[in-house]
Amino acid sequence: MTNPYVGIKDYQLWRRSVARVETHLFDPVENPRYKIDSAMKIATAGSCFAQHISRQMQRIGFHYLIAESGEELTAQERSRRNFGVFSARYGNLYTARQLLQLFEEVFEGRTPLDTAWQRKDGKFVDPFRPLIEPDGYETEEAVREARRSHLASVKSVFLEPDIFVFTLGLTEAWRSKSDGSVFPLAPGVSAGSYDPEKYEFINFNVSDVDKDMTLFLEKLKAVNPRVKVMLTVSPVPLVATYEDRSVLVSTTYSKSVLRVVAEQMLARFDWVDYFPSYEIITGSYAGGLYYEDDYREVNSIGVAHAMRCFVKNYVSRPVEDEIATTMPPLPETPPQSGVICDEREIEMMRP
Repeated sequence: MTNPYVGIKDYQLWRRSVARVETHLFDPVENPRYKIDSAMKIATAGSCFAQHISRQMQRIGFHYLIAESGEELTAQERSRRNFGVFSARYGNLYTARQLLQLFEEVFEGRTPLDTAWQRKDGKFVDPFRPLIEPDGYETEEAVREARRSHLASVKSVFLEPDIFVFTLGLTEAWRSKSDGSVFPLAPGVSAGSYDPEKYEFINFNVSDVDKDMTLFLEKLKAVNPRVKVMLTVSPVPLVATYEDRSVLVSTTYSKSVLRVVAEQMLARFDWVDYFPSYEIITGSYAGGLYYEDDYREVNSIGVAHAMRCFVKNYVSRPVEDEIATTMPPLPETPPQSGVICDEREIEMMRP
């Protein structure tokens, strides 16, 4: 007698690939679709967790694309003003809709109606990257000019990379009722003012995110035929939900939608791959080891584990040999220090 499971591999069996493996040796990556070498340009975008990926790629020595470097500034000033956090200074792109509308601004002339929001201190900020410039701007026109310069730089982020890494973060968002523009933060949280006649809450479903990601990927491939894409899903829970339910329930919904869409993109495009950093961090095998005491922030141990799996499976020689001998020790400071996370502004408003 036989059955279809007789010939499956060890990694297809929980007991052999998860339960019997030491936590720090667990590696769920199988059959990566491509390899990355030191000559390939890599660009990143996405949620807060994506910043860990970009930092590690720069630390390891990949050819990391930075379109806005702030090279005329001191290192301290570059850090303070968020240069190099991502490949360009677009801040957190939590949703597929944000990524798509950014592409359409750069290549198709999309012009949002909201161009500047005012802070409580009287300064103005860009509604689509409200925390990127800590000092703000003196006038609305200064915001618009800075965005024009920013968009000119973002163009290379889509045109030049061989590998584009995008971390899907959220399904909840706030959007303009006038033109459908989606923001990383609700108006009124860090700047602007909330008017229910002008803005509305939206919680994207699988169909919404699938449509946005498919359209973005098709548009990206049209302008950059050689590009390959790596999708990840952020393992960081929601800091708050606007749905009238537990934030944990909303987190499960959001991550489930994003993970399903990542799988659908994997099936639809043979030049798209999925890196399971989400599973590495959140998996039950780890017993919560990879989170800080708040059960939300990912700690340095978790980031290191995810990056070990990435390097082992995606990096080709000679970079792989170099990494094995030169990868620095884990940082002593929590990995969230210095990480831009627009979401956290919501929590800071509450007593």
